[in-house]
Amino acid sequence: MAKRFDRRRFLKRSAMVALPAIVPSLVLGKDGAVAPSEKITVGFIGTGSHGIGYNLRAYLAQPDARVLAVCDVDGDHMAEAKRQIDAKYGNADCATTKDFRDILARGDIDAVMISTPDHWHVLMSVLALKAGKDVQCEKPTLTIDEGKILVKTVREHKKVFQTSTEDRSVPGYHRMAELVRNGRIGKLQRIEVILPKHPTYAGDPTPQPVPPQLDYPMWLGPAPEAPYTKDRVHFNFRWIWDYSGGIICDWGTHLFDTAQWANDTELSGPVKIEGEGTHWEGGLFNTVKDYDITYTYANDVVMTCKPGNPSIKFIGDDGWVGNHGWRARLEASSEDILNTVFSPNDLRLYTNPAGEHRDFLDCVKSRKDPYFPVDIGHRVSTVCHLGNIAVRLGRKLHWNTEAEQFVGDDEANTMLSRTMRAPWTLT
Repeated sequence: MAKRFDRRRFLKRSAMVALPAIVPSLVLGKDGAVAPSEKITVGFIGTGSHGIGYNLRAYLAQPDARVLAVCDVDGDHMAEAKRQIDAKYGNADCATTKDFRDILARGDIDAVMISTPDHWHVLMSVLALKAGKDVQCEKPTLTIDEGKILVKTVREHKKVFQTSTEDRSVPGYHRMAELVRNGRIGKLQRIEVILPKHPTYAGDPTPQPVPPQLDYPMWLGPAPEAPYTKDRVHFNFRWIWDYSGGIICDWGTHLFDTAQWANDTELSGPVKIEGEGTHWEGGLFNTVKDYDITYTYANDVVMTCKPGNPSIKFIGDDGWVGNHGWRARLEASSEDILNTVFSPNDLRLYTNPAGEHRDFLDCVKSRKDPYFPVDIGHRVSTVCHLGNIAVRLGRKLHWNTEAEQFVGDDEANTMLSRTMRAPWTLT
């Protein structure tokens, strides 16, 4: 799924007079303004519907951020992003490129916001980190092994990385996790996760001419060679294995994160996974269509995942808490649970009510981990991938959370990674 965001600004003035210069208060950072030298410069990579409608919008609202450049393989998307940025700043300074490496090569850019299809997430992030950039990147990873490489690179280069979802800043999900972690429903026994159903349209695989504004080879990048069709690119990439993990990865990264947070398994995960389901056939789309997945954790908590109205419910031996619908109102088995007032001795979970973009910028300044750091994001993506693999293989799987490998299942372990098309590589 996708979301919203914004960026920043810079002022240059010079005076050609012999009189003493009058320096605008904006430059000095007075009257609530942020001086240009204190702003975090940002490059945007990926300016589709979510990149513009959610991410760019959010960054343009941040007073201490300035968007200097945008990149997209679709010239129309890129032009719209530039139009909005230049309109915000009142100039025509925003640079454009169809090659993200041009963004990474700029020494005047501090951080990047990556809003591309999933098959680009880790590769672009790793190259950005190695280029010295802090990174906010859309979820999820494409494979479990790619996620492990991403974690290693972030930590080795000591950069700030925000896995980009808003859930931890949404009051309902944050409160659910705190209620469960503080024992307000007793000992947690079961988590019921409901994700949306897959779209009913199967996609048209008929090859079509590539639109002139689209750099299609760059859109494919490390994915296998494939003929262009309009249903392959942009939003519908989500339903094709070569570029994503279907509905389970698209939505699971949201609700599984709240589940892992509340279950105190953010840095581990389930140890047993079994699932059954169907896949789209007869068209272009081929990811999981229907699904019924059961995860079992080492603490004996059982989590189920089925399609329907996106919701989550935590069931303990003293009650339950959850909701029915995405961002729906909080519900519980009793008013006492709903009206809980936490004491100074209760566990309070870190969040930033202003959202993931604000949190990322704050952490770029403090050099602390954001509310959804790379290793926790990787573990949530892993839960999604484990579910997909279980459905594809149709048998119970055992997962070693420390080694991050399947136990005694060579076939399943071959599905932890995918080969990148030359010349792209993570090594």
